[in-house]
Amino acid sequence: MAGQLYPWLPPEGVKIVLVLFLSFLVGLEREEHKAATEHYSFGGVRTFPLIGLLGYALALLAGPQLIPVVLGFAVVAAFLWLSYRHKLETSSTPGVTSEMSGLTTYVVGALVYHEHFWIATTLSVASVLLLELKTGLENLAKRFDPDEILTFTKFLLLSAVILPVLPNQEFGPFQINPFKTWLVVVAVSAVSYGSYVLQRATKGQGGVILSAVLGGAYSSTVTTVVLARRSLREKRPHLFAGATLIASGVMYLRLIALVGLFNWTLLGMLGLPFAVLAVLAVMAGWLWSRRPDESLEEPKREFEPKNPLDLRAAFLFAGLFLVMLIATRLAAMYLGQAGVYTLAAIMGVADVDPFVMGMTQSGQVTHLSIAAGGILIAAASNNLAKGIYAYWLSDRRTGLQSLCLMVTLALLGLTPLFWIGR
Repeated sequence: MAGQLYPWLPPEGVKIVLVLFLSFLVGLEREEHKAATEHYSFGGVRTFPLIGLLGYALALLAGPQLIPVVLGFAVVAAFLWLSYRHKLETSSTPGVTSEMSGLTTYVVGALVYHEHFWIATTLSVASVLLLELKTGLENLAKRFDPDEILTFTKFLLLSAVILPVLPNQEFGPFQINPFKTWLVVVAVSAVSYGSYVLQRATKGQGGVILSAVLGGAYSSTVTTVVLARRSLREKRPHLFAGATLIASGVMYLRLIALVGLFNWTLLGMLGLPFAVLAVLAVMAGWLWSRRPDESLEEPKREFEPKNPLDLRAAFLFAGLFLVMLIATRLAAMYLGQAGVYTLAAIMGVADVDPFVMGMTQSGQVTHLSIAAGGILIAAASNNLAKGIYAYWLSDRRTGLQSLCLMVTLALLGLTPLFWIGR
């Protein structure tokens, strides 16, 4: 392969040139760093190419044997340890990045000999980027709260640790699939976490409308309650009622994403109606929020969401999902369409996600048109419940406007039943 790159050079010559180029690139960056600092710093444009050539030469002499290469790695690491020890004695802020780059360069030389050119090049380029972007990466780390790192780690635990080890097969009379059950948890958590990250990234920016949009993707019910309570102390009924409608419009976009992840057939039935409802609700809510109020002062954004990736909440959601899945299948088997629709109306009062996700998994028991109708009813019931919450928790003007807008959205959300069930 190496001979095909430059026919006028021997194959080993091409490899040596590549090792020199990649290691020189890392050494050049370290040379610039050494010139800019007053303290001792290891290596530069000569040392790193020598380390890369040493790794290549030992790999060449060892052939398929790894022990000589490992011993050479240990020797280089020992010299680098001496360098770091000297740095500890002479510098008040010692770093180990130069020494780690030296070890990486040694590995790059060995990789080039074994013709892992892409891996060697990627390691070198990544090393240079990490070294060169030191200031930017450190500033980025300072912007993150320690709790945010824990939150992201929890998401990785849910998605990359727990999910892959669960069996992907059905168990019991209700055909419960542990993998699919937890996949639903991961999907709902991912949508909520994405909204959570956006809200944290835009913290202190935007006003009530931006809070309603992002909050609708996080939880339109929670957003409605927060907006209703805030309206008690700020005389902006049109703004808060319109923002409540916007949050519920974004909820339909959230449902499109969740349904589309698990059931394309259901998405084909509900995608267009939900998209139309989302656009109508967002546009109407924005226009309503632009109507003049008594107070002309633009309220600032206050609502900041809580961590959506609490492990107890994840297991609770998994339990609710299983309960809804079993209840939906029992209702479909023994009560038919009326039972599913009744369950949908009841579930809409609280959280529609477990019921909606249960509908996406119930195709073997529930007819798709009934499942689609159940999702429509659950969403409409949830909108009606949010209107009642807003009326109960807001001041009278804001509450009445919110209730009227949400009842209208709930009725519009039921109109697709006239053709979906046929």
